[in-house]
Amino acid sequence: MFISSAFAQTAPAAEAGANAAAASPFSGLLLPVVMLVVLYFIMIRPQMKKQKEVRAMLDALAKGDEVATAGGLLGRIVQLGDSHLTLEVADGVQVQVQRHAVVQVLPKGSLK
Repeated sequence: MFISSAFAQTAPAAEAGANAAAASPFSGLLLPVVMLVVLYFIMIRPQMKKQKEVRAMLDALAKGDEVATAGGLLGRIVQLGDSHLTLEVADGVQVQVQRHAVVQVLPKGSLK
């Protein structure tokens, strides 16, 4: 007696769930698509923007600019190459570094 009524109570709920799944076959794809869109706007797009800014800064380097490198060296650019540049870190002391090691262009007059 109890078993038959339990089956009778769950049967419509199971049918409703099956009908809902059959009605929207794309509902399973909605969550991954939304997650990919959120991932793009939170992580990928800002990273691409930052890379573009760094590339523009490195392309705009000129002789006489005062820069800081990733290793902590501060110096004035005395010679530019395609992939390397020469920094004057003190009077008569020049160091050659890779161009992508420059992380910041300092305001004029920062070095004394």
